Amino acid sequence: MRIELSIITVNYNGLEDTCELIESIPSDESIEVIVVDNASKADEASELSRRYPQVRVIRSDTNLGFAGGNNLGIEASQGDYLFFINNDTILKGNNEDKLKSLQSLVSFLKKDSSIGAVCPKLRFTWDTQPIQYAGYTPLSSVTMRNSSIGYGESDCGQYDTPHPTPYAHGAAMMVSRKAIAAAGVMPTCFFLYYEELDWSMMIRRAGFDIWYNPVLTVFHKESRTTGQNSPLRTYYITRNRLLFARRNIKAPRRWLTYAYLIFLVAPRDIIKNIAKRKVAVSRATLSGVCDFFRGVQGFRAFSPKGKVQGK
Repeated sequence: MRIELSIITVNYNGLEDTCELIESIPSDESIEVIVVDNASKADEASELSRRYPQVRVIRSDTNLGFAGGNNLGIEASQGDYLFFINNDTILKGNNEDKLKSLQSLVSFLKKDSSIGAVCPKLRFTWDTQPIQYAGYTPLSSVTMRNSSIGYGESDCGQYDTPHPTPYAHGAAMMVSRKAIAAAGVMPTCFFLYYEELDWSMMIRRAGFDIWYNPVLTVFHKESRTTGQNSPLRTYYITRNRLLFARRNIKAPRRWLTYAYLIFLVAPRDIIKNIAKRKVAVSRATLSGVCDFFRGVQGFRAFSPKGKVQGK
């Protein structure tokens, strides 16, 4: 039977999460599952292959980041539609219902060739399983901020109508191969954070729309607190926000964005974290700004104390 849908996830030191995701994916001859192991410390690729012989597991000897790992999956995939999903997510329900929901997303893209990507509803797994994503609001061209529609709200069916959205969510997004062929693969210059927003801009510039469709709900185990103010996250958010502006905002407005981020946001964050004795986080903010001007893209390593290391 011809493969119609390729489900792609990236694993990095997350064996048990990845196993739980695989076991939640409905089985069908028209679906292939691809796991890209992004240089996990242990040989998790071999273990995944042993446990799930039906899954295609690709081992990368280096950590290629979110985009690079998914791009390896794209190269190996056969489907006309590709569903990119975080390994710390799960699908709930019986096999038939989950399969029907995935097929409905595929049909949604099939019926309208102007739509290049579609995202399901995202809900967290903790507490009352509040909504994480029901579409995005547009990103401000000055502050570089936007909102996830419905974030933190209880799901009472208030976001059960499909609608266009300016950006796809990296935790779960289905993209047609035609859109990828026109827009290109995910940009690897970010390594971590902002790549799905940038890819959304690429897809839209290629002439495709992006939609939110709650016919499928994906449950995300993302923590409420872990790493939200870590040096690693701070560094990549700081650097990549500026990089996104460079790639997507035209001058002279881009210079206003730079001024806001560099002379207002960065000093404010540095002072705030120093006051909280989070020196490593303050250092990461400064490093993010400096590396942007130095043209550093892609991966940067961090020491245990939060210092940015050379490539």
